[in-house]
Amino acid sequence: MDISKFKDLIQRLSFLGNYSSLILPVIIVLVGVLLFIPTQLISSKLKKRIENESVSIGRRVQSLIERTVSRNQWEVEQGYQQAYERDANQTALLVRQSSQRRLLSYKIFPKPKDTSTLIFKEFGQRFRGAVDRLIARVNALDCPTEAELKRGLQGSSLPSSRQGLDWSMGRGRSNLILSEVDATIMDVLCREKAESAFVYANPADLSGYKFWEEYEYAGMDTAVDDCWYWQLAYWITEDIIDTIDVLNSGSNSVFTSPVKRLLDVNFAASGRVAGEKAAARPHYVRSIEEALTEPHTGRFCSDDIDVVHFNVVVVVSTKAVLPFMQQLCSAKQHKFRGFSGEEQEQVFKHNQITVLESNIRSIDRGDTTHNFYRYGEDAVVELDLICEYIFNKNGYDEIKPESVKESLKKLEE
Repeated sequence: MDISKFKDLIQRLSFLGNYSSLILPVIIVLVGVLLFIPTQLISSKLKKRIENESVSIGRRVQSLIERTVSRNQWEVEQGYQQAYERDANQTALLVRQSSQRRLLSYKIFPKPKDTSTLIFKEFGQRFRGAVDRLIARVNALDCPTEAELKRGLQGSSLPSSRQGLDWSMGRGRSNLILSEVDATIMDVLCREKAESAFVYANPADLSGYKFWEEYEYAGMDTAVDDCWYWQLAYWITEDIIDTIDVLNSGSNSVFTSPVKRLLDVNFAASGRVAGEKAAARPHYVRSIEEALTEPHTGRFCSDDIDVVHFNVVVVVSTKAVLPFMQQLCSAKQHKFRGFSGEEQEQVFKHNQITVLESNIRSIDRGDTTHNFYRYGEDAVVELDLICEYIFNKNGYDEIKPESVKESLKKLEE
């Protein structure tokens, strides 16, 4: 502020006389008061604002301090990431191992080590022998044969009408008329068979068994392809038998077994007759046209997996319908000694089955299919399943025959 202007003003106010000397101090005081009041107000507001913000910032700082990670936190995080990596690698390894299975013959895949056609007949013998061992492992028998029933009736000292029986009518014909005595004897024979087994099964009802019994060599590539696809069939059949084995583990006869009978295992469409089904080998499902049913999984052969469909029919207790499907789709163990068969034995796991379609049918115990079978007092049904089986290519492609790969390529063209 210009002081000279105040002096001029004072001189103009000289009429105030002796009090003129007080005017300048009074004006300065007034100006100071006017400046002091807003300054105090601003200062008070600023103080409150600083206090509030300081408290808020302090709280945030304290919160950050409490949440601050330790200097070694990166080691913990690294451990988590390594664990995730191990899990991913372990999953990939398990998937790969699922398709690394023991072979029926180590002389054929990926290409025959011998030009002799005998190796294919040997494969067929091994296939049939392995199926026989699977059947024996679950203590499976079939119902009495016609010859057994005839011998039983002829050996009885009781009077009967057996002399008039027409055996040419075949086993299990419901219109085979028997006397009451003969019917009683035959029922006893049938029950004895059921008491001697844990499950009914006939290897002839499993696809491939008759095929290799009647096998005829038809060229190298065809023979190799046959061996490859029936090798797949054996692995699938093995899983079905393992399922029956687990469910019937506490049984002492068919009467107490949840799974009463293995009726059929095949790889053909349901419209085909029984003989054609038995001869139909597995095939890779690359499209809906090759499927046994429309797969709700949406899975077909791809760069990563091979897909095979199969059909299995069993007679089970009504209480075992769901347990059978659950066990069929559960993880199973297998032993592996490399694709040479000479490596150290390892135990792997596989879980490759998904049920695509299920049908449950009531049965007539007196019809031709079930006439000589005894299932006990349980309510039983026919359980008919269509399933898919997944093979991981990374696990077994190294032994897949070139003839199989080439035939698949031709079909894709």
